[in-house]
Formats: sequence, structure tokens, C-alpha cells
Amino acid sequence: MRIVVTGAKGQLGTDLVHEIKAKHPEDVVLGIDRDDCDITDKNAVLKVIKELRPDAIMHLAAYTAVDKAESDPLTCEAINVEGTSHLVEAAKAVEAKLLYISTDYSFDGEKNGPYEVDDIKNPLSIYGQTKSEGEDVVLTYPKHFIVRISWVFGAHGKNFPSKMLELAQTHKDLNVVSDQIGSPTFTEDLSVLLDSMIHTEKYGVYHATNEGYTTWNKYAQEVFRLAGITDVRIHPVGAKDYPSAAKRPQNSRLSKKSLDEAGFARLPTWQDALKRFMIEIGRYKGESR
Repeated sequence: MRIVVTGAKGQLGTDLVHEIKAKHPEDVVLGIDRDDCDITDKNAVLKVIKELRPDAIMHLAAYTAVDKAESDPLTCEAINVEGTSHLVEAAKAVEAKLLYISTDYSFDGEKNGPYEVDDIKNPLSIYGQTKSEGEDVVLTYPKHFIVRISWVFGAHGKNFPSKMLELAQTHKDLNVVSDQIGSPTFTEDLSVLLDSMIHTEKYGVYHATNEGYTTWNKYAQEVFRLAGITDVRIHPVGAKDYPSAAKRPQNSRLSKKSLDEAGFARLPTWQDALKRFMIEIGRYKGESR
């Protein structure tokens, strides 16, 4: 199989390309990034995809600066909506499968329980709106996979655990939001699923995160516990007391029923994933409580 991966040098893209090459050495993985192709340029996208003629396109590239998007909506829309539209058109031209990475930010977070894949979307931010609109474009193409993820972390990019570890070097007291709930998603575990998915024709909309739910506050506590950091105090604060340009969903719990029904394996627990991440980046100090 010939597979094009957009955003191949990013946090998820790096692990996904590695996973596909390791599991499927017979595949040709064609990673493209901003320097290779500007997805906001329709002609450039069509030219590249028609030249590469992939069997599948895995679209990871996105504008993900959630707060910045509120003051730069046109750029966010150009990348997340128009860029996605160009890739859908290119996929149609070569009859390639298309996998699109989306987000829990498609929902408003007001539901009491986990969100199902077909629940009504009501994004609260420019970023969430553009990713939701990207989903709508992808849905017009029958050979699609839409995978919503949340709270992503991996060894090859900026993320919440790495930010907490960085802040711990200069702060002895940290205020961390305690009333938003969701599931961290480890890029290495997600890559295993995405690799498995793209080698099927089980098209549809899916939710994929590591198992279990937590808050940002408890997440930070687990990061410090695994790192052996005991001299930093983490204080719970409400989201309303932690001002940001973009509003975020209070409830980001995503149901995995769609994975179960399609026969895909769920990801390991987020605690197990975090431990492996900490070991990989050389910050794991043990399991002391």
C-alpha cells in the first residue's frame, strides 16, 4: 500500500510513520509536511497527490494553536477547512482512502456522560468549529475514517506532561484546572490503532483515546508522581479562574463503542501510557506514592 501522511513531522505523525514502517515494511509511506506541500494551495495538493498516487491519505496536519485561533480565524479556517477540502478532492481524484484526525473540541462538553460518535456537535471555539467543518467535508467522501482524539501527548512534540515538567523547574506552586474531564491520548498507542485502521475498509467515525478518565489536575499529579517530583504543590482551580482566549469543553469524555463495534482494540489505560512516555523521555523515577 502507498500511504501519504500529512503533518508527518509532528507529534503524532512522527510516531505514525514509524509504526507503519515497522509493522508493514511492504508499504510505501510518503510523509509530507508544510515544506513539501502547502495544503491551503488547492493546485499544489492536487499536483502532489496525483504524482504520488497513494492508496490512502492520512490527514494529520492541522492548525492546533487553540487560543491563537481566536484572533487568527482566517488562517485556522484556511488550514483546517479549506486544506481538508483540497485533500478530499485529491483523494477522490486518485480513489484513495482518507483518514482525518479530529478532536473532542467538536463538542460543547455539556453532556453528562461520554460522547457517542453521532452526538450533536456544538464547538465552543474557532479551532473546534474549523475541525468540525473539516469533518463535514470529509463525510462527503464515502471512503473516509474520521477519528476524534483528545489531550494528545507524545515524545516528539509539546504537550501537557512536558509542560508540567518544565514548569516544575521554576515553580513550587502550580494552579491546574480540576473541573475539566477527559482522556489523555498517547501518540504511540494511537499510531497502532491508526495503522490497523487504514489497512481495513471499515469506514466511519471513531473516538480513540487511552482508556480511563481524569482531570488536568490529577493528570499533573500523576506526571509528578512518576517523575519523583515532591517539592511542587498542585492547587485545584476552576476553568473560569484560569482565563484563556478559547473556551474549552468541561466534559471531553469520548465513548469507544464505535471501536468495539468495528472490532478494533481499545488503547491501554492513560496511566500505563503515561508511564511508558515518562520512561521514553528519561523522566520516570518509580512508583512511590
